[in-house]
Amino acid sequence: MSRKHSKQTALNRFLNTVEWLGNILPHPVILFIAFIAALLVFSAAGAYFDVSAADPRPEGAAGRSADGIIRVVSLLNGEGLAKIISNLVSNFTGFAPLGTALVALLGVGIAEKSGLIAAAMRTIVLKAPLHLVTLAVVFAGVMSNIASELGYVVIIPLAGMVFYSLGRHPLAGITAAFAGVSGGYSANLLIGTVDPILSGITQQAAQLIAPDYVVGAYANWYFMAASAVLISLLGFWVTDKFIEPRLGVYDPAETGANSESINIEQLSEAEKKGLRAALAAVLLLAALTALAVVPENAPLRNPQTGGLDNSPFLQGIVALIFVFFAVAGLVYGRVAGTMSGSAEVVGGMVDSMRSMALYLVLMFFVSQFVAYFNWSNLGPIMAVKGSEFLKETGFTGGILLICFIVICCLINLMIASASAQWAVTAPIFVPMLMLAGYAPETIQAAYRIGDSVTNIITPMMPFFGLVLAVAIRYKKDTGVGTLVSLMLPYTVVFITGWSLLFYVWVFILGWPLGPGSALFYQP
Repeated sequence: MSRKHSKQTALNRFLNTVEWLGNILPHPVILFIAFIAALLVFSAAGAYFDVSAADPRPEGAAGRSADGIIRVVSLLNGEGLAKIISNLVSNFTGFAPLGTALVALLGVGIAEKSGLIAAAMRTIVLKAPLHLVTLAVVFAGVMSNIASELGYVVIIPLAGMVFYSLGRHPLAGITAAFAGVSGGYSANLLIGTVDPILSGITQQAAQLIAPDYVVGAYANWYFMAASAVLISLLGFWVTDKFIEPRLGVYDPAETGANSESINIEQLSEAEKKGLRAALAAVLLLAALTALAVVPENAPLRNPQTGGLDNSPFLQGIVALIFVFFAVAGLVYGRVAGTMSGSAEVVGGMVDSMRSMALYLVLMFFVSQFVAYFNWSNLGPIMAVKGSEFLKETGFTGGILLICFIVICCLINLMIASASAQWAVTAPIFVPMLMLAGYAPETIQAAYRIGDSVTNIITPMMPFFGLVLAVAIRYKKDTGVGTLVSLMLPYTVVFITGWSLLFYVWVFILGWPLGPGSALFYQP
């Protein structure tokens, strides 16, 4: 057996295993219902056997037990049932990631409905110098995660068309875009809708240990902005040095594609005017925001300290996301002629909420799971036991968080939803790693790396099939194994480079991951 055939067989076995494991998992909603049922049983068993741990919260802290011992509380009794029934609605409506994500998405919905975001992404790709087309494709993919499905339905097909029109292999463009859209999912120069979702879940988990701890949507802004640049450069390098040479010269006969069937739609004059007007509106808003933030005693600074920590500016960052995207979308729509009346503006917001229907259903069950986990005391006890194990084994420092990133990578192969995976793992890992000395913001940043880099090699990722369909358009014998083998180099390079950036950023340079974000936690 040749070495190449052996490697291909091993890859196929790996893919078959991932696909089998993923297929036996139910829908995320059903999965959380099963988690809730298991949690109720574990709470009853833990209470029966009197499982306990020392309370890590300082004396006088809210929620600390009177005798300094945390015990498992059963939810499978009369008192537990009453608490579940009476708090079912408030668990959902008070869930931190819910409102913040919806508010941010209202503004993004207007910008997306007007065509602003799609036009901006097309401009990045189509106007890039020829030698930087690959870099522009990956960067546009990274930035597209601001608007839910935009990268998959616009950037990836567009990248294939652009590479085809330039005489380059279209699969190289598709893989480069896919790497940016999904492999660099959490990275972005801007704070997007994923930030408030993840920070809300992180905050809920952190409050198991520190009841007053607040994690803002801006918690990882600095690091994720730098990550956007890194992922773009790494994706550019992998595509040009590995993927395109491996694919070789493209033969259109492989699919029968021709220039008549594959056309790139250039920006119209109206779209160009709309983009210029939207940019002017954003700059004006930025100047007005700066006036409200920068001067001493400005209204959006902290009224007690005069600084930006816990200021209205940072606390209201989601509201600012809404305003910036809404205004830019309105201006673009008016100038470009894509929005003729208020009904279309409302329609954009309605469409954005419609796209969140599954998210709302999922968050209902996630919010119940998080609340029950908190009530049962299983989270803090597991965190204490886990942190004690880490201290006894001496397993701390940067290597600990790198291992955590790898764990998140592996879990992501089966549960590709960022919010679903974090809702399951955050109540365990955030308190545990906090007690080991790491701030929730740092733990969240590590999770976001692991959650992103394996999206592109798991068939369980919801849009994997869509990307495969786009690839088949250019090469009809493309299969799951073909696509995964093309994306695997991106995953290897991304996890290596991104983890290295994280290690240097946190453990060598000691830079904050976002405005006012702590790196380490001191109880």
